[in-house]
Amino acid sequence: MSASPSDTADAPRREPVPLVVPPVVLEGQAVRLEPLRLEHAPALAALCEPEIFTWFSRVLSTRADVEAFISGALEGAERGTDRAFVILERETGQPVGSTRYLDIQRDNRTLEIGYTWLARRVWRTRINTECKYLLLRHAFETLGCMRVQLKTDRRNARSRAAIERMGAKFEGILRNHMLVRGGFVRDSAYYSVIDTEWPEVKSRLEGFLAR
Repeated sequence: MSASPSDTADAPRREPVPLVVPPVVLEGQAVRLEPLRLEHAPALAALCEPEIFTWFSRVLSTRADVEAFISGALEGAERGTDRAFVILERETGQPVGSTRYLDIQRDNRTLEIGYTWLARRVWRTRINTECKYLLLRHAFETLGCMRVQLKTDRRNARSRAAIERMGAKFEGILRNHMLVRGGFVRDSAYYSVIDTEWPEVKSRLEGFLAR
């Protein structure tokens, strides 16, 4: 059924400009995000511990696992659906994890932030918060995104609390969403930030980073 004029009269409008996500370096006070490359595999593999990937869709434990992970990201970049980063600790210059723009939808000007994992030694530091801040700021203020999505395993209480803490809105649970780690059925909790909410979320994140 097509929409009538009354259905769309009050709907918000955005300019229909396609979303373009080129490679970029994003730098904060504690982290530097650079395009992920195969040469990062040895350093990232050295960080891999089973606990890191408890809620991840796949477990990375060897250099071959990490190389396959990076190769998948590079293939996604060629398709225009992904743009992956290595997370570098500015103090040491060493890799401490990875994160990614994925599910890039050019015509809808939306994308997702995900595939984020970090070395255990930087858990509960400012690094994850600053990564999210840099990625969201770039998405909304430079790329002109309309919506940024985040999702996690429904049971991952720590991740869900972190997403909610930064001000993303809970959208619901996608049941039986995917098979992970060799056949386990995962329900996914979905969150998002939209462009009109970004100023409030930005202020919230800057407040956390200023502490």
